[in-house]
Amino acid sequence: MKGKGPWAITAILGILLVGVVVIAIGVGSVYVPPREVVRILRAPSPGESLTTIIMQIRLPRVLLAALVGTCLATAGAVFQGLFKNPMADPYVIGVSSGASLGAVAAMAFGLQLRVAGLDSVPLLAFFGAMATMLLVYNLARTGGKVPVLTLLVAGVAVSSFLSALVSLFVYFSDDRLHQVVFWLMGGFAGASWHYVGMALPYTFIGLALVGLHARELNVLLLGEEQAQHLGVDVERVKKVLLAAGSLLTATAVSTAGPIGFVGLIVPHMVRMIIGPDHRSLLPAVALLGAVFLVGADAIARTIISPTELPVGLITALCGGPFFIYLLKRKGLWS
Repeated sequence: MKGKGPWAITAILGILLVGVVVIAIGVGSVYVPPREVVRILRAPSPGESLTTIIMQIRLPRVLLAALVGTCLATAGAVFQGLFKNPMADPYVIGVSSGASLGAVAAMAFGLQLRVAGLDSVPLLAFFGAMATMLLVYNLARTGGKVPVLTLLVAGVAVSSFLSALVSLFVYFSDDRLHQVVFWLMGGFAGASWHYVGMALPYTFIGLALVGLHARELNVLLLGEEQAQHLGVDVERVKKVLLAAGSLLTATAVSTAGPIGFVGLIVPHMVRMIIGPDHRSLLPAVALLGAVFLVGADAIARTIISPTELPVGLITALCGGPFFIYLLKRKGLWS
């Protein structure tokens, strides 16, 4: 099936996403059958309790989960292609650690900021992520170029330092410890239309930048020197793809916390089915990322209902064994 009918598979994933979204909206402490969910989505009745539950609580949560899953999965596919490293995911250059530092600082110190209806946690997480991306990029730049290996090393170094700062802030968070630890596990308990509105434009910008450079990403797989001979402006393309992947990661982490393994699992699953051509791979990855995280969130909030698990725990339980499988499959673990 690999490499055959990629656009048909993408269409199937689109239909699957619609079905998963409808089911996820209906599950919870109050179960709503899919037929009723569709009726309310098509013609909401103001004042009706089910309409309020679906339109104000569940729908924004499900949409945010879909956007975050799309961002993380697409960023993972971009970084794996850019670094030619099957273990690369959206956290490889420290963007997640930067976002975590910003968010944890806002919570630990009780910072009160509000811009365009968004509070200090997503704002500082977003700025922390983007600032980290710029820092890592400038540290790795030598002679006007950014070697991939140097970028990876700089990312690991900066990520380790920022993770230490996060741990320090957690240690001094005192009465806000529970809030900080819960955020660090990743989840959508605080999802709202404000967060959806924040994530949507940045998601579209990131996806557009990646989509416009899908062909160049294919050529880069042949090697930078070969890509240069084929007319690709390698350094410019690397900058754009790095910025786009970081923007997608920053968007996801700033609105939902650091949710791991989505960017590792999903691109590999799609690549095994569709093949390595990023022109068809990226749309399928974006859709499956949304399906995966919407489904994981539905499980997280219903498996021990009425208590809710952080969705990051669900993705980690799926991602840990998958990571071990990749290590063995690639011969990196004897």
